[in-house]
Amino acid sequence: MEGYNRPRLEAADIKKAVGSPIGMAPLREYARGKKEVVILFDDMARVTRVAEIVPHVLAELADAGINDNQIRFIAACGCHGALDRLDFTKKLGEDVLARFPVYNHNPFNNCVYTGTTTGGTKISINAEVMKCDLKIGIGSVVPHIMAGFGGGSKIVLPGVAAYESILALHSPRKASTQGNFNNTVSGMGALEGNPRRRDIDEAADIVGLDMKIDAIVNIWGETVALFAGKPLPAYAAALEAAKAHYLTHQPVGMDIVIANSFAKVNEAISGLFIAFPSVAESVGDVVLIANAPGGQVTHYLMGSFGNTIAGPLALQRKVPPNVNRVIIFNEYPEIASRNFMEDTDKVIMMNKWKDVLTLLKQTHGNKTKVVVYPNADIQYCTV
Repeated sequence: MEGYNRPRLEAADIKKAVGSPIGMAPLREYARGKKEVVILFDDMARVTRVAEIVPHVLAELADAGINDNQIRFIAACGCHGALDRLDFTKKLGEDVLARFPVYNHNPFNNCVYTGTTTGGTKISINAEVMKCDLKIGIGSVVPHIMAGFGGGSKIVLPGVAAYESILALHSPRKASTQGNFNNTVSGMGALEGNPRRRDIDEAADIVGLDMKIDAIVNIWGETVALFAGKPLPAYAAALEAAKAHYLTHQPVGMDIVIANSFAKVNEAISGLFIAFPSVAESVGDVVLIANAPGGQVTHYLMGSFGNTIAGPLALQRKVPPNVNRVIIFNEYPEIASRNFMEDTDKVIMMNKWKDVLTLLKQTHGNKTKVVVYPNADIQYCTV
């Protein structure tokens, strides 16, 4: 991607971005007189280094006269599985857990109706969030297979929304597309006419999200740009930067495509959206690197929960006819994650890299054309 090697922001740069928000007064002024504060943060399916951002938010709140006992943190998990304490410390740091209560969002209980989008999606939100008169979100903007790009108001919808609202957001918009993965997703970077993105953006106003902070990340997940402010104008600015930053020229006609996942390693299937179009029209192979010690994310909508049972939108990625094999490499075997792909002999799971190379050498010679995508899960392409 174009911005793969951009240098990370220093603490002073992060402080400046948080302290000079777009479209609103500085938080130290905006927050004066507020009674209850909630800080939403993204979960382990995102690489955002929230712990580097939070101290500057807390400093602004302290300057506004907000006491620690007025603040709580909530993980915006949506329909992903809950985080544990180790996850909380990775996202927020030990200091935050020692000072503030940190909670998981529960999409199945304690949500209240807040309004309906123009697209007809009924929005119900975490009741604790709605009890707070100051709502701040921290996340990142990266390409997304359904929303075009993540970030912005996604911290609210689906982040802290009820199961029914999240199901409505993700469901196919036409009955004829039910169960068809390719028609249900919009594609990485696909924003034009995207009904899900419209619903998400409207959610910020419906819920009353006061401030959103979004990072843009490099190849290592380091924060290289930060946009803070009123949700919609701040997101618009972040989006313009993200479009150029994550853009990748897409080679075609490749015999082998190696797609590494890192930023969303526990949602590794997203890396196939850039990989499949690069394969030659004659048969080629894709290697999806899904090296996730924590395994693939628990997803109550799209995951499997048994050999024969699954979430209501458990859509499986199909292998195109011109792809000979999809080799999923993971040093930490997780057989159940195989269910994110269609049931076909074309999909092979391997946990030793030398075995992957041996298999590829059986059908590919010295003139093999190979492309490697280092961040296939957050790159999007133009030919």
